[in-house]
Amino acid sequence: MGSKSRQLRTGYTTGACAAAATKAAVSILCRTISASADGLPGPGPSEPNLSKPSSSELLETVIPQQVEIPFPDGSRHKFKIHDAGFTIGDKTAWASVIKDAGDDPDITNRAEIRSDVILKDNNENAEVIIRGGTGVGVVTRPGLPVRIGEPAINPGPSRMIQEAVSEAKNEAKTLGIQCLEVTISVPDGERLAKKTLNSRLGIVGGISILGSTGIVRPISSEAWTATISASMDVARAMGHSEIVLSSGRTSEHAHMAHYKLPEEMYVMMGDYLEYALRAAAEHDFARIHLSAQWAKMLKIAMVTPQTHVRHGALDTKKAADFVKALGAHIDDNAAEFNTAREMLDVLFSSSINNTGAILSKVCAAAKQFAESFTNGVPVTIYLISYEGTVIAHHE
Repeated sequence: MGSKSRQLRTGYTTGACAAAATKAAVSILCRTISASADGLPGPGPSEPNLSKPSSSELLETVIPQQVEIPFPDGSRHKFKIHDAGFTIGDKTAWASVIKDAGDDPDITNRAEIRSDVILKDNNENAEVIIRGGTGVGVVTRPGLPVRIGEPAINPGPSRMIQEAVSEAKNEAKTLGIQCLEVTISVPDGERLAKKTLNSRLGIVGGISILGSTGIVRPISSEAWTATISASMDVARAMGHSEIVLSSGRTSEHAHMAHYKLPEEMYVMMGDYLEYALRAAAEHDFARIHLSAQWAKMLKIAMVTPQTHVRHGALDTKKAADFVKALGAHIDDNAAEFNTAREMLDVLFSSSINNTGAILSKVCAAAKQFAESFTNGVPVTIYLISYEGTVIAHHE
């Protein structure tokens, strides 16, 4: 009997890691301020006092090995502190956490998330001021839950950071501290951001600090659908009344090269066809453009709302029968195709078929199915070749 498949591990969001690092840093700062108030020597020359702990002894005393923080659902989770330090004279402390995304293929897995905390003399009418440091992006376009010019630290993580600060102050019994400035940074964030869609959303200079729940669920649809919705929010806020959905990079780049529409109009839907179409209709776009290559387009035309292979690979026999029903002449002896691409090659090499008309009919069938999700919003279909050009479209 075969063994059961291993259950995938959940992980933690960048927001949860930022909150944990902040709690550790605040705890360190509170403890060092308390120790300094008890007579520990500050910076500069001082008379030796053998009854007081050395800096190394103080370091071991004030820096925690791990911290526990609350999550929005009421649960509590522990985080190991990767690195930490403090400066008594400047009243600053910092700590970092290495992100564990579990079994999710997350770009930021193993990234260091750091929080620097400083005691502020001027409280600016706030108990906690949250800023973005190195590797945290800055918002430059409207439509996101963070204002233009602010660091890309979403409201959920900001609340988690605030709560972590409160817990650390309570535990250290230093509620008299009036204002703390927290700066979240990701040392490798600018490089990592190049592997994300942040630039499309108008987030420049680094990654976003995300996570409404604190938990990363492996290979879930949440990240995809959140990005789809956020991209549409930005497009609407930029004044666009139409949106372009694409199933992948090649189909998106082909449409961009041919039609040269503004970048913010393009949304990578991946395999989330039904979700993206419904979301576009809910955002009140006047028209939806949908760009995909042959295999994905066949799936759409054959009424498949989720086109990822894990929901079923394309049945090439059924696909061949579908194309034949549209009028294509395919020899029954040659109808056993290994891939959809092989079928397309046969169509193009045929001297019998009117291939352009067949491709147009596939696009028409895809349009009909797509419009079943859009509540009357028209969809224009673009079929992209494997070489990256528009080879058919249907309005």
